[in-house]
Amino acid sequence: MSGTNHAQSDPLAGHQPAIVLVGPQMGENIGAAARAMWNFGLDRLRLVNPRDGWPNPKAVAMSSGAARVIDGVQLSETTEGAVSDLTYVYATTARPRDLTKTVFTPEAAMRDARVRAARGEQVGILFGAERAGLQNEDIVLANAVVSVPVNPAFASLNLAQCVLLMAYEWRRQADDTPEVQTSGKARAANGAEMAALRAHFEEKLEATGFFWPEEKRHSMIENLRNMLSRMPMTDADVRTFHGILRALAKGPTAPE
Repeated sequence: MSGTNHAQSDPLAGHQPAIVLVGPQMGENIGAAARAMWNFGLDRLRLVNPRDGWPNPKAVAMSSGAARVIDGVQLSETTEGAVSDLTYVYATTARPRDLTKTVFTPEAAMRDARVRAARGEQVGILFGAERAGLQNEDIVLANAVVSVPVNPAFASLNLAQCVLLMAYEWRRQADDTPEVQTSGKARAANGAEMAALRAHFEEKLEATGFFWPEEKRHSMIENLRNMLSRMPMTDADVRTFHGILRALAKGPTAPE
C-alpha cells in the first residue's frame, strides 16, 4: 500500500514492545518483519542468534524504507539474554503446549501490553524461527502465550505476517480512527437535505400517479421515506438524485 509521508510524526510513539525474533533463518524474513514493524510505528527489533549472521544485506534490501528498525537491531546469543530487561513477555505460538500459561488472542494481548507499558513496564513479544517456531525452552521464559485463531489444518504463519499481525493490534489499541467512515471529500447529508430530497421524490411520483390506490397512499409514502432514511447518503448523493428526478420528469431528449 502506498501513502507514505516520511515527514509525518507518529502520534502513537512512546512505550512500545520489543519484537524478539528467536533464531530467524532468512534475511528476507527479518527485513519483511522490520518493514511490518515500522508500518505500525515499532522500531525495537531484537535478534537471537540469526542463522545467517548479522548484518545481513538481504534483510536491508527487504526492509524497504525501515532503516530505522534495521539500524537499531540488538543482537543476543540467547533468548534469555534478549529478554533480560523485560518485565512481561508474550510468546507467539500456534501449537498447544503442555506448559501452563495464560493464553491471549492477539487483540487481548496487545490491549494488556498497552496497559502494562502505560504504567512503565517493559514488554516484549517472542517469535520463533520459520521452520519450527518457538521451542519450549523459549516459551518457559515468557509470562503468557499469544495464540492466533488460524485454520487448524494450516496453522503456520509466515514470520513477517505474524509480526505484522501483532504490530497492527498494538497500534489499533490506541488508535482513534473511526471503525466506519466515508472516504472522499463529500460530507454526510444533513436532515434538511434529506427532507428536501424526500419532498422532491414525492412530488415527482405524485405527478405520475404512483401513489395508487388511494388507501395505500399513506403506507407507500412511509415506505419511501423509510427507504431513503436507511441510505447513508452524502451531499453529493442528494444532488445526484435531484438531478435524476429532474431528468426523468423532463423526459428523453431528442438527438441532435
